[in-house]
Order: sequence, then C-alpha cells, then structure tokens
Amino acid sequence: MAPVLVGTSHGTDDAAGRAAVRALLDGVRAARPDLDVREAFVDVQTPEVEDVLGGAVTDAGAGVVVPLLLSTGYHVRHDIARAVAVHGDAALAAEPLGPDPRLVDLLADRLAQLDGGAGLRPDDAVVLAAAGSSVPAAALAVEEVAAGLAARLGRPVTPSYGAGSQPRVPAAVAAERAGPVGTAGRVVVASYLLAPGYFHDRVLEAGADAVTAPLALPEVSDDRLVGIVIDRYESAAERLRSGAHARR
Repeated sequence: MAPVLVGTSHGTDDAAGRAAVRALLDGVRAARPDLDVREAFVDVQTPEVEDVLGGAVTDAGAGVVVPLLLSTGYHVRHDIARAVAVHGDAALAAEPLGPDPRLVDLLADRLAQLDGGAGLRPDDAVVLAAAGSSVPAAALAVEEVAAGLAARLGRPVTPSYGAGSQPRVPAAVAAERAGPVGTAGRVVVASYLLAPGYFHDRVLEAGADAVTAPLALPEVSDDRLVGIVIDRYESAAERLRSGAHARR
C-alpha cells in the first residue's frame, strides 16, 4: 500500500483560502486516484497534522506529509518535523513546494492576467511578496524565485516579505515608488502566496498599484501546482520505501 499523502497547509479563517487549498488537494486526487490524499493543518484549522498523520500510519502503515507551503520555516522545521518524528521509519516530510520553476511560470501568468490580460507595462516596477520567515533558508528560496521571475520577465524583481525577513512588502513598494526621478510606471506586486488569507490581505494594503492573485485559486486547481505536490510526494515516498532517510 502506498503511503498516505498528508497535504498540510498553514490553515486560515478565510473562506476563499480554505477553498483554494481544498481545490488543490482535489486536483491531486483527480490526477492520482490511486493515492489516499488527506488534508491537515499546522494552525488555525483542524484536523492537526499530528492527528491526520497518526491515522494515516495506522490505516496504511506509512504517511508522507507534503507541506503546502512555499518555503521552509518554523512550521516545516518544527510542527511538521515533530509530527513525523513520532512515527520513526513509517513517516517522512517532503520538501515544501518552492522554489520550483513551475511557480515562476505561475507568477508570470498571474502578471500577464493583469488589466484583463494586458499584463505588465514596460515601465512597471515588480515586487515579489512572500509570507516570510526568520529561517534564513526561506529568504534564500524566495530570492531564487525572484531571480527566476526577473529572468523570465526581463526586468528586475524585488523580493519582499510579510514577516520574518526584510524588506517588508510596504517598504519595498515605497522604495520602488520613490525610484529614479522621471519614472512614471506602476508598482506591481506579484503575490508569492499559496492562497487568499491574512498575508494576501496585508499585501493588498501595501500601497501597490496592482496586486496579482495568489497561486492557488478557489475555483479550480492548476496542473502545475498539482504536479509539484505529486513530485514532492513521490520523492519523499521513494526515500521512505528505500529507508534512505533512516540512514542519514
């Protein structure tokens, strides 16, 4: 029996955010009907990851927690790691969803959808807004995505954060607004956030001229996001089956 895929997100009170995560996992189920896919959370919502993973190990003998988070951070390194550690060789945590070139593609698509499909203007300044973490590796991952997006767009992209790291999103927006004399372009924020919720609401308040939608939407799952979740699961499941993680 294949390990259960425990898709674990932060959790949110936002109805659209809940629907977006649910749609993503429904997309995973549709793409891989052979897998047992269960939903769990590290905060705000229940069931908690510890409980869902425990049930997965009891039912199937093994579970893989896939963080539905774009970067590593406290929830990956502490909450999810603690839940996995209880089960020894029967459970493993996959890598978070980012960085990944498919996320860069999604961000570029969101920017292209601005203004009813008109997309970016030649003189627009672009700020990438991530949730942020005090874990240095998280900022490095965001910077990697920002660099990939800059290469894709052919223009600079400034990484910014809602918490944990600097610059914060409002400061980055203000800095771009006060750019070289004579520039008259908009400041556009690309939301490097998985779903609607608290952080996206704060991005909308950061003073940008335009803000893209998050990567996951309530209406339908994106095949690229679904593919990343499945790839993260498969990589971890292979390590679990081979016992490679136990020899680390």
